[in-house]
Amino acid sequence: MSATSSAPPAPADSAAAENDFLAPDSGLKPAGPTPSQSRFQVDLVAEAAGAAEDRSLSSDASTTAPSSDKATPAAPPDVPDPGAGGEEAKGRFRVVNFADPSAAGSPASPDAAPTEGFQNGDTVMSETSLHSSTGGQHHYHYDTHTNTYYLRTFGHNTIDAVPNIDFYRQTAAPLGEKLIRPTLSELHDELDKEPFEDGFANGDELTPAEEAAAKEAAESKGVVKFGWVKGVLVRCMLNIWGVMLFIRMSWIVGQAGIALSCLIVAMATVVTTITGLSTSAIATNGFVRGGGAYYLISRSLGPEFGGSIGLIFAFANAVAVAMYVVGFAETVVELLAGVDAIMTDEINDIRIIGTITVILLLGISVAGMEWEAKAQIFLLIVLITAIFNYFIGTFINVESKKPMGYFGYHGAIMWENMGPDFRQETFFSVFAIFFPAATGILAGANISGDLADPQLAIPRGTLLAIVITGIVYLGVAVSTGSCIVRDASGNANDTLNTLSAQFMNCTDAACKLGYDFSACKSDDSCKYGLQRDFQVMSLVSGFGPIITAGIFSATLSSALASLVSAPKVFQALCKDNIYPGLSMFAKGYGKNNEPLRGYILTFGIALAFILIAQLNIIAPIISNFFLASYALINFSVFHASLANSPGWRPSFKYYNMWVSLAGAILCCVVMFVINWWAALLTNVIVLALFIYVSYKKPDVNWGSSTQALTYHQALTHTLHLSGVEDHIKNFRPQCLVMTGYPNSRPALLDLVHSFTKNVGLMICGHIRMGYRRPNFKELAADQTRYQRWLLKSETKAFYTPVYAEDMRQGTQYLLQAAGLGRLKPNTLVLGFKNDWRDGDMMNVETYITMIHDAFDSQFGAVILRLKEGLDVSHIQGQDELLSSQEKSSGMKDVIVSIDTSKDSDADSSKPSSKATSLQNSPAIQKDDDDDGKAPTQPLLKKDKKSPTVPLNVSDQRLLEASQQFQKKQGKGTVDVWWLFDDGGLTLLIPYLLTNKKRWQDCKIRVFIGGKINRIDHDRRAMATLLSKFRIDFSDITVLGDINTKPKKEHVAAFEEMIEPYRLKEDDMEQEAAESLKNSEPWRITDNELELYRAKTNRQIRLNELLKEHSSTANLIVMSLPLARKGAVSSTLYMAWLEALSNELPPIILVRGNHQSVLTFYS
Repeated sequence: MSATSSAPPAPADSAAAENDFLAPDSGLKPAGPTPSQSRFQVDLVAEAAGAAEDRSLSSDASTTAPSSDKATPAAPPDVPDPGAGGEEAKGRFRVVNFADPSAAGSPASPDAAPTEGFQNGDTVMSETSLHSSTGGQHHYHYDTHTNTYYLRTFGHNTIDAVPNIDFYRQTAAPLGEKLIRPTLSELHDELDKEPFEDGFANGDELTPAEEAAAKEAAESKGVVKFGWVKGVLVRCMLNIWGVMLFIRMSWIVGQAGIALSCLIVAMATVVTTITGLSTSAIATNGFVRGGGAYYLISRSLGPEFGGSIGLIFAFANAVAVAMYVVGFAETVVELLAGVDAIMTDEINDIRIIGTITVILLLGISVAGMEWEAKAQIFLLIVLITAIFNYFIGTFINVESKKPMGYFGYHGAIMWENMGPDFRQETFFSVFAIFFPAATGILAGANISGDLADPQLAIPRGTLLAIVITGIVYLGVAVSTGSCIVRDASGNANDTLNTLSAQFMNCTDAACKLGYDFSACKSDDSCKYGLQRDFQVMSLVSGFGPIITAGIFSATLSSALASLVSAPKVFQALCKDNIYPGLSMFAKGYGKNNEPLRGYILTFGIALAFILIAQLNIIAPIISNFFLASYALINFSVFHASLANSPGWRPSFKYYNMWVSLAGAILCCVVMFVINWWAALLTNVIVLALFIYVSYKKPDVNWGSSTQALTYHQALTHTLHLSGVEDHIKNFRPQCLVMTGYPNSRPALLDLVHSFTKNVGLMICGHIRMGYRRPNFKELAADQTRYQRWLLKSETKAFYTPVYAEDMRQGTQYLLQAAGLGRLKPNTLVLGFKNDWRDGDMMNVETYITMIHDAFDSQFGAVILRLKEGLDVSHIQGQDELLSSQEKSSGMKDVIVSIDTSKDSDADSSKPSSKATSLQNSPAIQKDDDDDGKAPTQPLLKKDKKSPTVPLNVSDQRLLEASQQFQKKQGKGTVDVWWLFDDGGLTLLIPYLLTNKKRWQDCKIRVFIGGKINRIDHDRRAMATLLSKFRIDFSDITVLGDINTKPKKEHVAAFEEMIEPYRLKEDDMEQEAAESLKNSEPWRITDNELELYRAKTNRQIRLNELLKEHSSTANLIVMSLPLARKGAVSSTLYMAWLEALSNELPPIILVRGNHQSVLTFYS
């Protein structure tokens, strides 16, 4: 759409001067941006421009023209380009560079703006002129003539856009051009900062199929589109007025009587009216594309429901073609039999006539929608003529018709036929026979893609068709019941003499009119009357052959509507690629995108069922398929209203969520009333297709009400949970795992996921640090990408990245803010810092302080150590794990790279003094995905196309170790060294772990400390406690020699390890020692070393015991030693952890927050 100019056009002479100034031979072409410039660049406004604003409105109007997606050839500025508007309108609004118009003739004027980027004050260069696709050569195209003028809307120069419908269109929308509003970055960022390209907002992405469909729709010229009468009303009326109107309605009145017949019609009309209201609500809640019932259901309830219903709905329409054609063929065969013109036998004649008919119908359909619509109009005229012919006939009293039961309107006949007279039928069996006549209300919606305005046409046409057809059905029911008796012999001699004794015993309505048909009640030879003659409407009508023409019209029109509906629905289904094997049917041909392949498939299905020529079994299944669609359309409206999504805003207001729910239930009830086994079969098929689509998880996002309701329920339950106090029995380990990028430490991710999956919360924390300003947009993109990676790898966790100055600050952010309500972490999980002796020792200070911060926040702490290390991000080839389509080209963060020689497992973004190059870290800048499969696949894939570098031995071991928790553990042990009571977390984690399938064959062995003279007593006490906790264990070992002094060589090795980090204050002056300690707080003082000598020896001794008892364990769970904050230096604490966990199988050091997490009370 063109933005309306708020300023009058510039005077002609001014425009001429400007055009002369911008002429190519003037030598003042605006230069393209230099590499240092942004494409979004505002030049300074010359001082004289302010004065010029008072003189001329032409200079103060800032025109902003969107750029095209392709480079636009240069055009002289004074020659308007009529096609430019449409092409240019696909791009972005851009900033105007303002210059003094008065300087047009004097480029050298000191008041003129700089020549670089110099432009006319009223003109903006398109993006194509700034960034030409031809490389160094720039085209200059001035957009003063486009339909997207952007002037001084609010009295000042701005690129901020006013509301415009074209901003809200999807890509290549069929109803207009897609424009992209200026991004927040373009309006908000500093001018020297490169703005980032925006993609679509959440939920605006189109699937490739939708983009292709939209593009086809946009490019097509001369497309035939129908209004509400021809497109919806005519189709629905033809489909609803089936053959049932002429050959079954009178029989239904004979069986059920006038009153119950009206009730049957009313019940069917209620179901279809409610469904019509629901259809109208969905159809007016946004733009409707082709696909009818499938499109409405899939976009409302999601691909699972839509995909299952779409397939059976398309199939039902295809089989309905056969049903209607066979109905037509049967009528023709009856006529042939009447004149003794049967070709072979009745069944084969039906097959021959049916085949010829369906071929002719296919020809009409393939000829195009316009021809099909013309045929429908003709058939409707015939049908309406037949109906009028019948009603006129009811007022013509012909004496010769009386023996056949027709007497004209008479109160006695009406009163006699008011009540039911069921013969071998019940109310519900009669209802089941009638109800298929009421189906067909979706005939208009099924060609929604061919409607000029589906939002107007579908509600108006569908509801009006239901009203008109319902009135006609009621009219036929009342009129037939008022002028035709139930039984008649057809014998003109069955008259009554008013003086005979027979007259005295005759009580029927016919008796009062001079005829006695009482013998027919016990004699099956009578062939006339409501109960006996299906063709009674032909008898009543003014001219019988017109009724036959009406029957032909009803059957052929319904067959034609179904033959068009099935391929259209099937094409929409295939375009969405819900069932990958059916994508070949998505292709359309011609200007109307006709699904010719779908027509051939529908023809094949219809022909197969026509050749059966016996549709008594398949007919109820078709009705049930239609009813299942109706039920889901009604349920869609209820579901969308229940979800209370802001996006549910139908312009059609005459619906109610509870009425729609009642309609859905009614449809299900009617399904079972019509045919219970067919209803069961329908439900089984829908369920099977639903499970299949759910399992395949098609990559579509249609903003369905299922998503909205999931959010609504999650929010409600989270708020409800927040009002409930925690209880020990409900304690769950909710872990904040410092993984960095989730795929950089697979062992840490897999192990924690093993005991939190379906039990507790898991948040993958990632602290991003760098020398550049935080790029929050990139952070959001990373969060989306890696959350998707977690979902695809079936890891039930959340990825939460934060920007921070350092690791400690980032950890504090996460400890305080991660989670929501009760869904907040209570346990911090870290990887052991293997490289703590190699880098800057302040990193060790930060690492230990993170543990202290966790305890200060009342968190538990867990540290995992593998002797091979945890971080695999530096290994070449890891970047192949991220799906190529998810890679981001905009990842430009400058972060110090990972030290590849050692493990730095606190976080992938941690600075390392050994690797200080300002290169992008492979761990951080390459998005490592494992292409959406389960985490049991190999971590490192080999690409045949790219040469692979052989891994060194340490990296090979690291890769193997990183995958060890992805495998089934087999028969082994989980050794729990529960030395200190931390509330039970040290025991709870291994219990949860061994409940999982991968760990279920492992036995828990418990090790506790004790005194040598009380070993049996301590073992019994622990066994009693574990049994009360209902935790299975295979063995309990009481260690009486924990306090034995460690071996001298191990003590010496410890002393050697900490030697470089000692303060040695005794060898220097006190002031110098204090100064050094302040600048390097990690230094170990002689005093603290002596003070904690016993604790140091205990860690060394415990390592000896661990090697003695648990060297073959699958996993060791050990109580984490505590260090008093401010008393023990970070390096000494780190040395304790190193000494304790050195050269062991996988070990996790656990310390709860000393609040009970286990209880033996019920």
